[in-house]
Amino acid sequence: MSTVTGSWKPHPGGAARVTARPWPLRHRLVLVAGLAAPFLVALALAPFRTSLSHTNTALVLVVVVVAVAALGSRTAGVVAALSAAAWFDFFLTRPYETFDITASADIETAVLLLAVGLIVSQLAARARRLEVITVTDAGYLARIHTTADLARSARSADTVVDHVRRELTDVLGLRACRFEYGTLLGQPPRLHDDGSVTVGKRSWDVDAAGWPGGEIELRTYGNGHYLGRFMLTPGPGPVPPLQARLVAVTLADQTGSALDTAGPVRNG
Repeated sequence: MSTVTGSWKPHPGGAARVTARPWPLRHRLVLVAGLAAPFLVALALAPFRTSLSHTNTALVLVVVVVAVAALGSRTAGVVAALSAAAWFDFFLTRPYETFDITASADIETAVLLLAVGLIVSQLAARARRLEVITVTDAGYLARIHTTADLARSARSADTVVDHVRRELTDVLGLRACRFEYGTLLGQPPRLHDDGSVTVGKRSWDVDAAGWPGGEIELRTYGNGHYLGRFMLTPGPGPVPPLQARLVAVTLADQTGSALDTAGPVRNG
């Protein structure tokens, strides 16, 4: 498994190039935990393997997988599930300390351990995302409602654009945010309607790798026509969750409605 991803950098010729960039330390530590924690737990259970049932030892390892997935990510949970199944086979089934299994019941237990570990890692990751959404959803809705009211009532599109720039800065934890009307120069990374990010034509795993380098564009449209874009400069903090990125896209859409009605604004 590679531990580096791409990072966008401006090229002297105006194009974009991708350079290697390490994963954030937290993601690497969680992946290491996904590999090591099941090994250590299985090793600790080895002295009791003749007195404990295989079902009980498998359940203990499932708990380890859930803990890794809940504290880390879906990928870490999958790694932990694979590690748990492997070390269950090595330490806790006959013949011991080999990756062979002779008893059909042990094979079934190992397969079920892997399957259950994969499933619960997915559920744990989803539950973590839902918890974040529940805590922050009311604030997001308030931002969207306020911006929609302003887009309907403001006499100048400048007012809406300035408001949305401040909202985007807050929601996404940006260092800076500016607006370009009707401009599509260069090929900066792009934040899309579904909250995903691309660098050129390549998909960028923003949740695992962080924001790409340089400014990121968020385009605005009115009645299906491109009108302008917000240029986002990420701050030093963590990447905002998908829900926050979707809120940012919604705010940009509301700006597009105001621009379509009021016409061009000054760049800022």
